[in-house]
Amino acid sequence: MKRIVSTTEAPAAVGPYSQAIRVGQLVFTAGQIPLDPQSGQIVPGDISDQTRRVLDNLAAVLKAENLTFSHIVKTTIFLMDMADFQAVNEVYASYFSDLPPARSTVQVAGLPKGARVEIECIAVSDQTPAGGQLSVDVGE
Repeated sequence: MKRIVSTTEAPAAVGPYSQAIRVGQLVFTAGQIPLDPQSGQIVPGDISDQTRRVLDNLAAVLKAENLTFSHIVKTTIFLMDMADFQAVNEVYASYFSDLPPARSTVQVAGLPKGARVEIECIAVSDQTPAGGQLSVDVGE
């Protein structure tokens, strides 16, 4: 029922976790930091540059499941400094111009490799993956 999602178009996991997990029509991504997929290093530049790289990494993970930003229903943004919120928000808005997902943003004490921003998401596919369907019973 649980399937690992992996792509070389996004940075490899830097620990014992998967880039994403698919369960039925749901895809849960690991948090992406602004690593260049080829070099494995933090991209140079300001918080806007780092945010673009993070979102491009998320796009690559989603693409591995034939999903786009329109499939995202929830994101969580982790910032080292809440003073970066406005700049991150401006870049983020350019990726979610239509029907933006629910979102939480929190300031954290530290991120891997000295990153200033990390973003994770949950996406919902309109396709049932090969090999089965998801049945959910919602009790009252």
